[in-house]
Amino acid sequence: MTSSKTCFKCNAEKPLSEFYKHSGMADGHLNKCKSCTKSDVGAHREANIDRIRAYDRDRAKLPSRAVAAAAVSSEWRRQDSRRSKCHNAVARALRNGMLKHRPCEWPECKSENSVAHHESYDRPLDVVFYCQPHHKKRHAEMEKKGIEP
Repeated sequence: MTSSKTCFKCNAEKPLSEFYKHSGMADGHLNKCKSCTKSDVGAHREANIDRIRAYDRDRAKLPSRAVAAAAVSSEWRRQDSRRSKCHNAVARALRNGMLKHRPCEWPECKSENSVAHHESYDRPLDVVFYCQPHHKKRHAEMEKKGIEP
């Protein structure tokens, strides 16, 4: 049995650990390396984002996933109670007109589908609005810099 394989996409010879397992292949591994596979999956997702997001929304409604989401949400609230207090404060402020919903404030985005982001949970109504992808990017930036909300 060989310990390496050549990717049909990038033609690079790599160890088998760089290929996903696939029971349908003779050697038990996909013929495309992990990095090429990830690149293709990312390109496909970007090209079909609306259809994929609709699929993801429908899949999230499945009973088993709803139970898992509730567990994740419960753990999220348990880790830092300020999070849910801030979330609820923003919801009340939006409902009562004390806070106005704004489009994504990421430079050159302006998506109307935005959520409130707290730079600090100590200031409940001090928020910036980001679309979901930019909200995730902002949290990744904060995490990289070691900033806790």
